[in-house]
Order: sequence, then C-alpha cells, then structure tokens
Amino acid sequence: MKRKIYCLFFKKNMEGLKKITYPGKLGKKIYNNISQKAWNKWMIKQTILINEKKLNMLNLKDQKIIYKKMYNFFFK
Repeated sequence: MKRKIYCLFFKKNMEGLKKITYPGKLGKKIYNNISQKAWNKWMIKQTILINEKKLNMLNLKDQKIIYKKMYNFFFK
C-alpha cells in the first residue's frame, strides 16, 4: 500500500517516500512532507549541482552546500 502525504513542494496529496532518504531532522521532515515525485526532481537537481560545481560529497564543506540547497529546494 502506498503512503499518501500532503506534499509541500507540489501543494497537493501525493505518494510519499517509501523510506527515510536523508539522516536527521531534515530527513524526517522530508519523509513526512515531500512526495516521491518531488524527491525524484531533487535527485536530478542534486546531480546537476554536484557536477556543475564539482562538489565532493566526502568533503564536509560540500555536504553543507548540498544540505542548504536541498532545504531551500523543498521548503523555501
């Protein structure tokens, strides 16, 4: 059975994520408020950001950049 949530990104009821996809408080907020479709859009955007800015996800500074971009993408 698919989990239904109100997606804050698309502003309508949609299929929710199957599992928590990001750690911590932000991960729980995404799980409870962001649809699978919105998450898929973010994954495309994230890939573009990592490639264009040549980010290294093992680097803490670059992780913080992606964290801020993700938060703004979903909630601003």
